[in-house]
Amino acid sequence: MAQYFSIHPTHPQPRLIGQAAAILRGGGVLVYPTDSCYALGCRLGDKNATERIRSIRQLGPMHHFALVCRNLSEISRYARVDNRVYRLLKAATPGSYTFILQATREVPRGLRNAGRRTIGLRVPDHPVAQALLRELDEPLLSSTLLLPGDDLPLNDAQQIRGRLEHRVELVLDAGSCGIEMTTVVDLTQPQPTILRAGKGSTALFGAHIA
Repeated sequence: MAQYFSIHPTHPQPRLIGQAAAILRGGGVLVYPTDSCYALGCRLGDKNATERIRSIRQLGPMHHFALVCRNLSEISRYARVDNRVYRLLKAATPGSYTFILQATREVPRGLRNAGRRTIGLRVPDHPVAQALLRELDEPLLSSTLLLPGDDLPLNDAQQIRGRLEHRVELVLDAGSCGIEMTTVVDLTQPQPTILRAGKGSTALFGAHIA
């Protein structure tokens, strides 16, 4: 049965954040708020928890998970970031973007795109997500909470709890955080490409839409 924490959206209670991080360290899967919509999260490298997220969302092996990071320094550990990419990331983070970048060896092989060896990364602009990342002291492996058969991500934490009661260990309820997913930007080529137009403005990138 999932635990349910009602957490302050701008000043999250340290005790609850500490308990959430402990659940993750123990192999748990949680639902947490971001600056775009609610997401499923687990520890990077936890194969069992990762497969549980795949099962919840009915995702195939080619699905791109996102690594949710605290800041640019953490991104640069898991992705190759040159000066051009750094300037773009600095202008757009934290924010509602997922960036496709070349993965480093720090990323487990099973999480990289098999053909391109890429990974999706983001830095969320949400106090609860940031507090959780600081407490955990490592990135979260994450996927938008869009369940099979639904057209839009879930946004009501009570409804989330009802539908995932026996499939996750924790739901962090910070109130509504929206249903618009992140803008996905491919930065692996000289010209940025918008793979999905979402909440984040595309004007920063002067990019074409794939």
